[in-house]
Amino acid sequence: MDLKDIQNLIKFVAKSGASEVKLEMEDIKITIKTGSESETPAIQYAPVHQMPQVVTQIADTPAQPETPETAAATADDNSKYITIKSPIIGTFYRKPAPDKPLFVEVGQTIGEGDVLCIIEAMKLFNEIESEVSGKVVKILVDDSSPVEFDQPLFLVDPS
Repeated sequence: MDLKDIQNLIKFVAKSGASEVKLEMEDIKITIKTGSESETPAIQYAPVHQMPQVVTQIADTPAQPETPETAAATADDNSKYITIKSPIIGTFYRKPAPDKPLFVEVGQTIGEGDVLCIIEAMKLFNEIESEVSGKVVKILVDDSSPVEFDQPLFLVDPS
């Protein structure tokens, strides 16, 4: 099973509303658990021959608690922007190598298909391309930080 198959399985489980899915094959065992809104969904992935459990939490938790006023103001401000989200779990990088320039910066105009960042997942470096054209308004993730599936990465002004 490759990374794309695992990503598709995660997307399917998230959309289906199932509380738990277990998949066992010859060389791997995958368990995806989701719970109520008060619980955090978890994904467990371990090769069968080793059996340590690697648990990755999937949650959209704000870095700071928001008051209803700031949440409403932020929603109004950001409603005109398109949010580009992470398609996979991994480590977010803003440049292709430490000595190379950044892919995009705030204020830069991007086109459809432009590479915005790289997300490293299981030693694979995945280029994340823009699906929209516009101007980068905000970069929501720090360089070299972990990101989760469907986590907002960039805000883009399509006008």
